[in-house]
Amino acid sequence: MEETAVSNQVSPTELDVIVIGAGFGGMYSLHLLREMGLKAKVYDAADGVGGVWRWNGYPGARVDFPGGPYYCYTFSEELVKGWNWAESQPDQKDVLAYMDYVADQLDLRRDIQLDTWVTDARFNETTQRWVIETDQGETVSAQFMICAVGTLSAAHKPDIPGFDDFAGECYHTGGWPNEGVDFAGKRVGVIGTGSSGVQSIPIIAREADQLTVFQRTPQYTIPAKNHPLDEAFINHTQQNWPEIRDQMIASPFGAPIVPGEHSALEYTEDERNAVYEELWQKGGFAVAFNSYSDILTNKEANFSLAEFVRSKIRATVKDPVTAEKLLPDYYIGTKRLILDTGYHETYNRDNVTLVDLKADPIERITASGVRTASGDEYPLDILILATGYDAVTGAMQRLNPKGRNGISLNEEWADRFNTYLGMTIPQFPNLFMIHGPETPSVLYNMPLGAELEAEWIRDCIGHLREESLGTIEPAKGVEKGWGDEVLEIANETLFPLTDSWYTGANIPGKHRQFAVHLGGPLFFQRLTEVAENDYEGFVLQE
Repeated sequence: MEETAVSNQVSPTELDVIVIGAGFGGMYSLHLLREMGLKAKVYDAADGVGGVWRWNGYPGARVDFPGGPYYCYTFSEELVKGWNWAESQPDQKDVLAYMDYVADQLDLRRDIQLDTWVTDARFNETTQRWVIETDQGETVSAQFMICAVGTLSAAHKPDIPGFDDFAGECYHTGGWPNEGVDFAGKRVGVIGTGSSGVQSIPIIAREADQLTVFQRTPQYTIPAKNHPLDEAFINHTQQNWPEIRDQMIASPFGAPIVPGEHSALEYTEDERNAVYEELWQKGGFAVAFNSYSDILTNKEANFSLAEFVRSKIRATVKDPVTAEKLLPDYYIGTKRLILDTGYHETYNRDNVTLVDLKADPIERITASGVRTASGDEYPLDILILATGYDAVTGAMQRLNPKGRNGISLNEEWADRFNTYLGMTIPQFPNLFMIHGPETPSVLYNMPLGAELEAEWIRDCIGHLREESLGTIEPAKGVEKGWGDEVLEIANETLFPLTDSWYTGANIPGKHRQFAVHLGGPLFFQRLTEVAENDYEGFVLQE
């Protein structure tokens, strides 16, 4: 309490814009704001730039977006031509090296403050400014605040009794130590088989003496087929970048990928499987998104691909009992589709055991390992929590800013999250989110989406300053119309029919609400229309 009182007595640092988060969105926002001549500063809790990639250094962490050359900032040909990705799916170290390269090229570091948690953020209605406090004892104010806090940055630790009793080492994949973890000669347990589990399990299995995988939900996985990028491909990409960028912006996923044009139901099973097999051998998401137009909208079409992938699992896993436990039964693609490197092959190893938590759930963590409801004990030296994130909304709710009349974000979102355009929140003037709920975010090219959203925010701030206006906030009720639009698009697909972190189903007690705008280019078109119509749906005041 004393520290807070002291910090409140100190005159706050005055900025034009506070930016929280030094990932793709925060770094590009800083660049744009400085080009406008504004005084801006980025605050990030990590010890380096890179956002979520700075925390997720677990074994096997890689980009799962289609193609290394497209997972980057696209606005500058100079940046594109100055960096060569080595692989089709860059790993965490390569992504961090790229982010360091960008920070240096754009001279961003002088306005980025690392190792700093924002402990409080509130809107002062008298001054019409945002005021933040940090764990460094600082008080900072600004007219605008941009929250680029990430969609997958609030690690979720499951509510299992006994974590404090465990005598071994325990790590979450979303908070991996920079120095890494030595698995040699160790008995390792991994709880969770989402993306981080699927990516890390094959590597841990090769290094550990014994690996026990605790699986709640089986996953559809597609071979990543990661490979070095040859010089000819890199040169072609760099020389044709303007055209490629246009293709990316026009694509449903933000990548130069041509979606399938025909229904899977126009073909026989043998014809479909031949197409699936060809794309499967190429690797990546092509088998799901380049094959047929209705994989994510038609149950029968979806089943045809799901059954193809299940047949691959049956053919790969030698023990039929284990294979059966690994077969997913929900609509393929409606949970995060995962690219893997030898994941299902790992279950053929003698040192790997699969525990089906649906049949035998974890009862508690003990001093020596994990005990399940059947009474079985699994002794462990290291426990890995690959249990995912409070996705999309979690990081914002942990920040929990306070808007008009002191209302907190958690109060505003108590029953459901409400946004307008996925980037602004009712009763929170001059606050912008990048990759907030109800934007394309995790089902789009994240760097490109961050760019387009940051540019819209830049233009909005520029408009207010040109018109000598003080605040912008959503008009009363517009958030409902926006939420209905997001849900209407989602309901044209199979996504809402599956419990997933897209709907918040992975977090006990969290309100079920589909959190992603599936419109891709339609979303960014809507942003443009709103701005061109004098920021329709917003209240702008002096």
